[in-house]
Amino acid sequence: MALDLSRVKEREALPSRREPHWQRVRPGCFLGYRPSSREGAGTWIARAYDEDRRKYRLQSLGDFPGVPAREQFTIAKREAEQFAERVESGGHQRTPIETVEDACKEYAKANGEAASRFRRYVYADPIGKVKLTKLRRHHVQEWRTRLQRTPAKGKQGEMLSASSVGRQSAMLRAALAQVLAPGAPGTDAAWQEPLRRSKHDDRQRTLYLDREQRRRLLQHLRKEAEPFVRTLCLLPLRPGAVADLTVADFDKRTRELTIGKDKDGKPRRILLPPAAAAHLLEQSKDKLPAAPLFSRADGRTWTRDSWKDPIAEAVRAAELPAGATAYTLRHSTITDLVQAGLPLLTIAQVSGTSVEMIERHYGHLNAKAAADALAGLAL
Repeated sequence: MALDLSRVKEREALPSRREPHWQRVRPGCFLGYRPSSREGAGTWIARAYDEDRRKYRLQSLGDFPGVPAREQFTIAKREAEQFAERVESGGHQRTPIETVEDACKEYAKANGEAASRFRRYVYADPIGKVKLTKLRRHHVQEWRTRLQRTPAKGKQGEMLSASSVGRQSAMLRAALAQVLAPGAPGTDAAWQEPLRRSKHDDRQRTLYLDREQRRRLLQHLRKEAEPFVRTLCLLPLRPGAVADLTVADFDKRTRELTIGKDKDGKPRRILLPPAAAAHLLEQSKDKLPAAPLFSRADGRTWTRDSWKDPIAEAVRAAELPAGATAYTLRHSTITDLVQAGLPLLTIAQVSGTSVEMIERHYGHLNAKAAADALAGLAL
């Protein structure tokens, strides 16, 4: 009779041994269970056949602490199938992903922004060494508490802002979600809960600078920073994506701009409005194709640490709302596009995000624009 690991009583009656008890999920995919040699929960293991290497690959799925015994099989089976799909598609990594740091490094391979954040806030922190199979809610909560007490770079006596902590938490959540299933809500297994978005995480998406405020900002900027920041006022792009632009990315004949490096790592082309095209044309004059489109006075490219201070100085000098940053300009530009009634899909494509994110953060503005339009039809 075939083994049925979904039956709790049958599973608990299995003898303890080094070799797991296997159940075939489908051809090339097996789910195993190794009872504990001592009192306690057993461990689940996935096994999948690698056609290229002509051998089976194994991955420990852990013991699912806090998950009721009757629900463990469903979760373990789903993770085993996902593991098998990765192996069969050639996506399985030869280097095992065992710790939080391993998971972050894997995620960061396609995300340069994540790589720099993880180096600063995860790899040097105790959480980086925690085994994924042992990761618990308290590990993540303690990491977030330490993060909240981390000094803000370049701001003596100040800690990381709530929005900054939220961004680091969201990045870690995304990395772990690729390799871990959520733990049972309300238990110590729920590693994902301390990483949930809080009401303070979106401060930069709620602070808005209107066109007049943005003009004042530009007037008070250092000369070397003005072209870079002006681009952020003209286009709804991430500051890092603008900093990475080269002269070759701008086609002056067609007014098209190729954004090669961005959050999702996928290049995209956008058609620029005349004002933005004229601005980029001016910045590309007398520069080689491989040269940065925007550079500092010493020729170096802009980075988060180098654009932060000039913008903060201009914000104070122009008497703008405290807390306005480079990212505030992206939010402000997207807000203008939504209020102008541009289709959300178009805004998402131009800004390099998803319609879901636009709806989540700006949907109320789109609804207001629609209401205003309907009001205009009144007799």
